Amino acid sequence: MKSIGIDVGTSFIKVSLLDVESGRCLGVSTCPESEMPVEAVRPGWAEQDPDMWWENVGRCLKQLDDRYSLKDVKSIGITYQMHGLVCVDKNGKPLRKSIIWSDSRSVEIGAKAFKEIGKGECLTRLLNSPGNFTASKMAWVKENEPDVFAGTYKFFLPGDYIAYKLTGDMSTTDSGLSEQILWDFRDDAPAAFVRDYYGIPASYVPAHKPSLGIQSLTSAKVEKQWNIPTGTPVSYRAGDQPNNAFSLNVMEEGEVAATAGTSGVVYGITAQSTPDPLSRVNQFLHVNHHRDNPHYGVLLCINGTGILNAWIRRNLLSGMTYDQMNREASDVPAGSDGVLILPFGNGAERMLENRYTGVRMLGLDLNRHHRGHFVRAAQEGIAFSFRYGIEIMKEMGMKPGIIRAGQANMFLSPVFIKTLASLTGATIELYNTDGALGAARGAAWGAGIYKSRQECFSGLDKVLTQTPDASWEEPLDQAYKVWKQQLDSILTNI
Repeated sequence: MKSIGIDVGTSFIKVSLLDVESGRCLGVSTCPESEMPVEAVRPGWAEQDPDMWWENVGRCLKQLDDRYSLKDVKSIGITYQMHGLVCVDKNGKPLRKSIIWSDSRSVEIGAKAFKEIGKGECLTRLLNSPGNFTASKMAWVKENEPDVFAGTYKFFLPGDYIAYKLTGDMSTTDSGLSEQILWDFRDDAPAAFVRDYYGIPASYVPAHKPSLGIQSLTSAKVEKQWNIPTGTPVSYRAGDQPNNAFSLNVMEEGEVAATAGTSGVVYGITAQSTPDPLSRVNQFLHVNHHRDNPHYGVLLCINGTGILNAWIRRNLLSGMTYDQMNREASDVPAGSDGVLILPFGNGAERMLENRYTGVRMLGLDLNRHHRGHFVRAAQEGIAFSFRYGIEIMKEMGMKPGIIRAGQANMFLSPVFIKTLASLTGATIELYNTDGALGAARGAAWGAGIYKSRQECFSGLDKVLTQTPDASWEEPLDQAYKVWKQQLDSILTNI
């Protein structure tokens, strides 16, 4: 018996095949071979073609069917890049490219809504500013592309679109509405007042369903193409960060998860609906939220993390592998001999109050420093941004003593792992999982194949524990203080 997890990332589509009985991963397929393009026709914009995602989902499923056969798949889970906008017509055809999570064109629209709806009303009922989230992106379409807006039948999140392509069902989830800033936390229901403020017809918003549970059933077309039986339930759907937490068995108050792929995130669970007054971190419904047993996810997002590491490799270190980069970084002492990098070059940063600084490099000495300093300073700059954000989360009462993460992306770098532990004072625990595998587990649980949380995570193994390194703490702390001073100076002048 098998379960499939589909991860709709920004750079790649990844599909994992779970053996339900053993709880182990049977196989993984990742497409395309090189990173999917993100189009930025104007500064701060970011778009992708939804059908590019679907085509690569199909390629992954074909590869897995060829290798393992998908005839005995019993459930499907989907995780996806959060906050994107997909507008479709009555036939489910996208009317424009998706405005994805890192696009910052609707910042001013969200700021205006925050002011006109009222700060108190937004923070009490939405726990967030409307900000640069999906509802504000849809408002931008209404203002700037009236033909697209008029032709819209439904608007989706990226994962909702993939679920529709698999099943023909146009729906979203409760958690998905909360990440679009269309959920009223006071009433525990869709936030009609936000939709009404933006002038978005109620009919444009698809039906909402629980994240964990049977949502829809696959079509005969899916069986014909990839041998997945007709009527297989799509029984789990969550944005990448709630799903990353779920994948790491982070589901109860006080538990914390992190990821450092294209973007970086720290995500902690709380039972209290407490907003950040400056909306630098955000709260959403966690995948196991229920009205009588609330579970909220506090999300700190840093746009410019792994994308900086990838940009350096692609543009400055042609032919070098990430392992080689990590080895060169390890030859440089903690603090990078004074080289500092601010990694904020991937759109407006929520934790910087939706301001965009761009990447900044400081302290480079052409007589002393080499590329290893540059690589290490980039990884330390990413870790510094994590500490900066965690300090905000601590203001809200969260105290991450243990941070769980999957052994992937930046968490494959020993320098980054030890730097993050030493900067935050937290123990880092790495596990043998990723988003696609977590979605496959969630689907098996949501379909009732797994009967309990314990059974669902029986195959989850801890593979590494990293505690703070006392010899690194002082040089990193000193470098961080200078880094923070530079950032504060830049923000003062924006």
